Amino acid sequence: MAISVTCGHCRTRFSVSDKFAGQTGACPKCKKPLTVPKADAVKVHEPDAPTATSAGGQFPTKPLPKRDKPVSTGSLLLCLGLALGAFAAAAAVRFVWPANEIPAALLGSTAFLVAIPCVLIGYAMVRNRDLEPYMGRSLLLRGLICSVVYAGLWGAHAFLPPESTQEMWQWLFIGPIFFGIGALAALVSLELDWGPAVVHFSLYVLVTVALRWIAGFSPPL
Repeated sequence: MAISVTCGHCRTRFSVSDKFAGQTGACPKCKKPLTVPKADAVKVHEPDAPTATSAGGQFPTKPLPKRDKPVSTGSLLLCLGLALGAFAAAAAVRFVWPANEIPAALLGSTAFLVAIPCVLIGYAMVRNRDLEPYMGRSLLLRGLICSVVYAGLWGAHAFLPPESTQEMWQWLFIGPIFFGIGALAALVSLELDWGPAVVHFSLYVLVTVALRWIAGFSPPL
């Protein structure tokens, strides 16, 4: 059996017969003295049984079971209460101001406040279940950033010339721009894929369009 030898001086690698094991000779390249290591018996160990823990400082060989936390009943009731409150407020606004006289500050703040629960609920619905979810302060901060972008898109819509949105076919060119920016915001802030990011932004659009309709606005065309 051949023994692999590496010269400690010139780093040349070569093989010698095991009959020279433990002997000292000269490197065939640099002629420096070197000692042939002794041939150790090769031991084949039976593989360890799969384990789900890392006891003994070893990595687990069995994947850990994935546990997805369900949405609590309290959270669902809170979301339902917020939704009912938002629709009730939109109905009340209809009797206080005509649609074209609602203060811009009220519209902007409402677009942002409505975006926050939409962003958080939408994230819980479409996030990748194979990844650890954002939670707590991190989720809130990312949700606020996404909400600012979503509300800002409604503000940008308000500055569009009316003649550019009067026909449905015009939205074939304008709509992809708005949905592209909204999906990009969800992709960057919440790390969603493109498909779920578009669905995430669509949820916000559907909710706000419904609220605007209840408040007396005409469809956003």
